[in-house]
Amino acid sequence: MRIGRYAKDTDPGRRRRRNEDAFVLQPPLFAVADGMGGAQAGELASRLAAAALIAEGDTDPGGDAEKRLVDLIQTANQRIYERSSEDAGVSGMGTTMTAALVKNDLVSFGHVGDSRAYLIRNGTLDQLTEDHSLVAELLRSGKLSPEEAETHPQRSVITRALGTDPDVDVDTFSIGACPDDIFLLCSDGLTNMVDDEVILRIVEGSRIDLEAAARALIVEANQAGGDDNITVVFFEISDGSGDETVRAQAVPEPAPRDDDEDTLSPLDAVPVIRVDDGPVAAAEPRSGAKRLLVTIGVVALLALLLVIVLLGLAR
Repeated sequence: MRIGRYAKDTDPGRRRRRNEDAFVLQPPLFAVADGMGGAQAGELASRLAAAALIAEGDTDPGGDAEKRLVDLIQTANQRIYERSSEDAGVSGMGTTMTAALVKNDLVSFGHVGDSRAYLIRNGTLDQLTEDHSLVAELLRSGKLSPEEAETHPQRSVITRALGTDPDVDVDTFSIGACPDDIFLLCSDGLTNMVDDEVILRIVEGSRIDLEAAARALIVEANQAGGDDNITVVFFEISDGSGDETVRAQAVPEPAPRDDDEDTLSPLDAVPVIRVDDGPVAAAEPRSGAKRLLVTIGVVALLALLLVIVLLGLAR
């Protein structure tokens, strides 16, 4: 068996100025990271983690895959922790990390935080990872019901992350792969907005085009509110033959830090930057925002003309 198709998409969502998610698409290594921290610290943490995996990973892993993932994630953790210790402006930054490494007929995972890995097989969607979050722990202990967990005010609080300590505890496991298996890695910007049933329906409906499935999941999450950054990575297992193009997705360096708020105001609650395969680029405002700005300008101009007319009549 080998890796067949793979795809990704990422989006800031509808309420964030910046995208603090990062991803790795370097077959047979895949990963998603969701940064946390003030200003651009979360963005820096997730990109440091992804860059560490790209730099240290390889396309023909030898030895034990789970141990390899632990080593990679520990390296990423160390880089974030050292940077945080050296720069007071990003002190305390961290990131989640969910990574997958495909070797022969096994897919191995390394996991820290609340980004997730799923398996789509035979028309079912199975969550493979357990969230390292306060709400997830309360749910597992029976102190919260699933209904209470969905609306709990602290459901975004994670209990384990890269970069906050010199070492991090990494969950690892492996599962046997079958032809036509589709694996999904994603940040919680997807899973907090879109139910598992909807995720499965979209993926099953777009099996022939994983890029389209990734885009559709982003759209679905944004339509549900888009409260956070959204990142989706797919890879498929195939029993066919033929060469796959191995390509590492570059991780752009964060822009210089500033003191802008991370959360958008109600007026400009649309993405203003987007991080894709290349450098960060400004995005055009949505048409609704443009119309609003034009309307405000016209009203202001009419008011000014009215004042001028009234002053002329008063003379």
